Parts: sequence; structure tokens; C-alpha cells
Amino acid sequence: MSKERTKSLVDLFSSRLTTLGHIFEISEQHFHEESESILDFRLIEDMLPFGTQIAYACNQPYNFSLWCKNQESDNLSPKIESLTVAKNLIERTKSQLQDSELRDSKLSELKRINLGGNQYLELEGKDYIQEFLIPNFYFHMVSAYNIMRMKGVPLGKVNYMAHVAPLVKVA
Repeated sequence: MSKERTKSLVDLFSSRLTTLGHIFEISEQHFHEESESILDFRLIEDMLPFGTQIAYACNQPYNFSLWCKNQESDNLSPKIESLTVAKNLIERTKSQLQDSELRDSKLSELKRINLGGNQYLELEGKDYIQEFLIPNFYFHMVSAYNIMRMKGVPLGKVNYMAHVAPLVKVA
């Protein structure tokens, strides 16, 4: 069971990271010479910028991979300094996922998640995946997508749902 579950999670994170990379590339092309500035774009002032949304989206599969290896979570730097760093981060995260193996015992193990200050969560492994990693991943991916849509990048649902494109059939 764990090899199938691991493959399913690795495939989910990998395909969505590919989508995030696609959104990033379209955004970079749209802004041409001013593309470096996209890393600082925000939906509203009190939300994190595009570059940080990319880093935080990558944190989820990155920390999943560490967790599978019985290593402590180690959040990636939220400061993305260049477009090259952002692209490399997405690709490096996809690569790191490939050697992940989720053992069944991890699903019932308690995972402590420090939230900052003196706050933390303790979740069983299965809840860590379903209630923390996946929702956080999608939140930051959607935020990155929405930032670029707001800035006029020609993105649509087809770009966000690129992972199902191979399954589309013609009647």
C-alpha cells in the first residue's frame, strides 16, 4: 500500500509543481523585460508576494519528502531573489520528491508542526497529508495563479488544470 500511496502523492505534487512552473513561465514571458519584478507582485498589501507563494507552495512537497525520510521539516527561504532561483526551486523540489517513500507506519505517527511563536499542531500522519500539506500546497499555488491573473497575465483554467489535459477526449 505505501508504494501506491507514495506514488499517488508524488504524482500529485509533481504534476502540480509542473503546473506552477507553467504558470511561472507564462507570467515571465508576459512581462518580458520587467519580468524580475513579478516576484514582488501581491494580490493585496497584507498578502505574501508571488515569489514567496512559490516558495511556500514548494515547502509542502519538500517537507513531505523530508518527513518520509524521518527528517525534520525545514521550510525553504521565503525570499526568492531571482527568476532563476524560483525556477530552480520548483525543479529541485520535483527532483527531491522522486526518492520519497511513505511507510504505512508514518500514517499513524504524530507529526508536530510549529506555527510560530508558541503555537503548534499535532496531527496523525494521514491528517498531516490531507489536512495540512495538500490544502497549504493548493492555497499557495492558487494564490500565485491569482496574483498573475490580477496582473493581466493571460492564464485560464486550462493552465491551472494542465494535469488533466492528457485525459481530454473528443466526441
